[in-house]
Amino acid sequence: MNAPFPALLPTYNRTPLSFVRGEGSWLIEESGARYLDLTSGIAVNALGHAHPALVDVLHEQAQALWHVSNLYRIPAQEALAQALVDQTFADTAFFTNSGTEAAELAIKMVRKYWSDLGAERPTILTFDGAFHGRSTGAIAAAGSEKMTKGFGPLMPGFKTLAWGDHDALRAALDTSVAAVMIEPVQGEGGIRPLPDQCLKGLRDLCDQTGALLVLDEVQCGMGRTGKLFAHEWADIAPDIMMVAKGIGGGFPLGAVLATAKAASGMGAGTHGSTYGGNPLACAVGAKVVEIITADGFLDAVGAKGALMRQRLEGLVASHPDIFEEVRGQGLILGLKCRAPNTEIVKAAQAAFLLTVPAADNVIRLLPPLTITEDEITEALVRLDRAAASLS
Repeated sequence: MNAPFPALLPTYNRTPLSFVRGEGSWLIEESGARYLDLTSGIAVNALGHAHPALVDVLHEQAQALWHVSNLYRIPAQEALAQALVDQTFADTAFFTNSGTEAAELAIKMVRKYWSDLGAERPTILTFDGAFHGRSTGAIAAAGSEKMTKGFGPLMPGFKTLAWGDHDALRAALDTSVAAVMIEPVQGEGGIRPLPDQCLKGLRDLCDQTGALLVLDEVQCGMGRTGKLFAHEWADIAPDIMMVAKGIGGGFPLGAVLATAKAASGMGAGTHGSTYGGNPLACAVGAKVVEIITADGFLDAVGAKGALMRQRLEGLVASHPDIFEEVRGQGLILGLKCRAPNTEIVKAAQAAFLLTVPAADNVIRLLPPLTITEDEITEALVRLDRAAASLS
């Protein structure tokens, strides 16, 4: 295989940077160069790199117990589940290692719910531009030709609709539909928020037909929009929700949250995970939830997001040949580009700023929720420098 490191399966086009240390919003490369990080490991390091409270709790738990499997009670898992139930619509939680695993369980939960009712409701509606993970079930749900090509036959039972096509949604959402699966803010799809009124309307349609509403908040959840979960802005609740990325603050952790009704089919033996909900992950996750839900934290995220968006609007106005518009909410923001987004990502790297591309010629800006106002100012200086280098 023609790859720089032949021992690794060459499924990534890796940037030739190797980071050896992280400090808050900064990553330090092995050369000693410091990069301002607006990627957060793709919305994972919600509290920045090496957050002292997370380091402490991980160290404490690592000295006590790492893994026992779900054959036994795990107090840290029970505590984290209770914290999430207390803060959300959910009655129950199951812990996974990733968002992809959360997607798989969400699909199984939907299928089992209708199977137990003896109903023939085979279809789960999804939307173009979606990203729910890279398992065969998750790529079947997203329906993207780029992700599915060569991996068939795929799991049946999904119907992909055009994003924003309300007429098509109303026509498709009948009593043959088991569930609707959607991201309140598409991440990989180009930072496309679903307007609050659309999410409200979708909830209403699901209620009218009995379909379950499944929200994928893997990328947009855990405080990134300025509320704990993005759907809260629309004042609605899902039946099932997928969570991951930021919930572990950098440690692998995911979850499926659900109402008792939606989860009613998932009894003993219907699902499992060897590592999911292990003591290490749940100790860290509980501390992340504690910090993010503390008084004032989410208000600060909203304020910093508003400041960053204002500065980005100014950047677009200054470089209309490079940028087209700002998208997103809170600290999940995107710049729709006129120049190729990959060129802008490279130019930003040359200015020691890290961003991440997305579909629709967008670059994503996903800083740690703990980024400071001074660091936001510095990020915009570096983005301006990158844009100027391409003009």
